[in-house]
Amino acid sequence: MQSSPHGLSRFNTLPAAEAERALLTCCGSLHWTRRLAAHRPYPDLGALLAAADEAVYDFVPADLDEALSRETLPLPPHGSYSVAHTALGAAHSAYESRFGHAFVICLDGYGPDEALDQLLAGIRSRLGNDPEEERVLSWDELRRLARGRLARGRLARLVRSLDARTEPQEAIDPQEPADSGRPDSASDSPYVAV
Repeated sequence: MQSSPHGLSRFNTLPAAEAERALLTCCGSLHWTRRLAAHRPYPDLGALLAAADEAVYDFVPADLDEALSRETLPLPPHGSYSVAHTALGAAHSAYESRFGHAFVICLDGYGPDEALDQLLAGIRSRLGNDPEEERVLSWDELRRLARGRLARGRLARLVRSLDARTEPQEAIDPQEPADSGRPDSASDSPYVAV
């Protein structure tokens, strides 16, 4: 049943709670996960990605806030200097202080050697945005992050891990702590939440 490289066949047959749990690692909005899980089955990855985009386009401010609250600051690329870690931490602190949420950016097309420079340049340039402009940019970057996480097979890895478990999964609790199920940056992905 795992014929699709993205695990889509298996994902389409998961119980709703398990599908939502798997989706939550791609985007931290419960509304988004429930909507995508409810509209299964998806005939192919393109249909899932289109539905994921549409669900983000329909975000209300609370959905965006929830999804952004579940994003985390990843470690800078392996091998970067400690001064780069310090600069990134300081820039992220300034960003969170100004906008009240994690900085998100899609680094598609940049190699590991360019990622840190692009990350720092992006956060510095966006610090000057007004809050509404930054909300719109964050919303689009979050959409791109979720899309990239789905396309790069995070869903398939999670479906396999759910299949390996023997205990039943509970439904997602909307009151669970903000750090449970956070979308993390996959090591094989140029998509980075900062």
